[in-house]
Amino acid sequence: MEQAFTGTRHGVTETSRQPSRWLDMMLSLLYPNPHQSSPIKFKTAATAIAILAVILAFYAPLRTAITRQISRPSSHLAATTPFKRTMTTTNTNGTTSPLKITKRPWNARGHADHGWLYTFHTFSFASYYDPQYENFGPLRVINEDRVERSTGFGTHSHAEFLIWSYIVQGELEHKDSMGNLEKLRRGEVQFTSAGTGIRHSEYCRNREEDVHFLQIWAKPSVRGLKPSYKTRKYTDEMKQDRLLRVMESVGRHSGKDEETEPIPMHADLSMSASILSPGKKVEHELVAEGKRNVYLHVVMSERTQPKTGGARIKIGQEELGEGDGAFVRGAVGPGKIEVESVGDKPAEFLLFDMGQ
Repeated sequence: MEQAFTGTRHGVTETSRQPSRWLDMMLSLLYPNPHQSSPIKFKTAATAIAILAVILAFYAPLRTAITRQISRPSSHLAATTPFKRTMTTTNTNGTTSPLKITKRPWNARGHADHGWLYTFHTFSFASYYDPQYENFGPLRVINEDRVERSTGFGTHSHAEFLIWSYIVQGELEHKDSMGNLEKLRRGEVQFTSAGTGIRHSEYCRNREEDVHFLQIWAKPSVRGLKPSYKTRKYTDEMKQDRLLRVMESVGRHSGKDEETEPIPMHADLSMSASILSPGKKVEHELVAEGKRNVYLHVVMSERTQPKTGGARIKIGQEELGEGDGAFVRGAVGPGKIEVESVGDKPAEFLLFDMGQ
């Protein structure tokens, strides 16, 4: 096992590790080295396990280091250094603003395979922790989940979060303490403003098909809200070769409660969705004046990114494949950002525009 310290490599702060001699000794009790000249031996491995358990119980820093080590991606999903590029966006007054684009590769995200749940975390979540990826503006969680048929998340609580699920494939049942019960399918977005507190469960009741969805959380701009719930369906046709606004800040929302309108929420954040054909381009017009953050996420079609082909989009000089994301900093509104589909199949992606 190793002790953590902070260092810098290639200009990127990361967690490095130094070996702990005494901990190596403890591990050697479990796995003695036959080539040692005088190995330490116990009568049973159970004795060594008991000693290690006592140390973990009273040494919190070590326990934290072990937890983080266990939660790191497996070797074939090992984290990679983010790619950074600079481009410009055109403002409506004809001037340009420099943009810094940082790619978040699909296999650099937190990852867990629990059997019934196969998930990727863009930001720190559950046992995955990376201080570089706590949030981006009000955006706190983007989990790309695959839940096996006849399984799901049991009843649990939330408070002071805006939570929504974007269904990619399959069927997700939502049930909550506000009395809502419905089955969500592709194209539907289910939104909950947890406010002062709610309890809900999410299950894949379908016995023939798993469910693939993105669950997204954001911090509200107002605390103590009364819990609320809304579901809307945005078909593939509505998103075809255009950016369709799906979520919008209440301050910019039209106030109309129509099926084609975005879902309003209490945060300086908008989310648009697109299914962009190869060779097509779309322009996103920044939703507010002043400095903005933008994040893009390409939806995966399989559990891993295709080694060749697949859906790909391009922003500036940066290409994103399935599961990849990009942090865009330095955008200033009013202005526009262009996204192009450069893969060999339509690219489904989400674009978040938010305050800093």
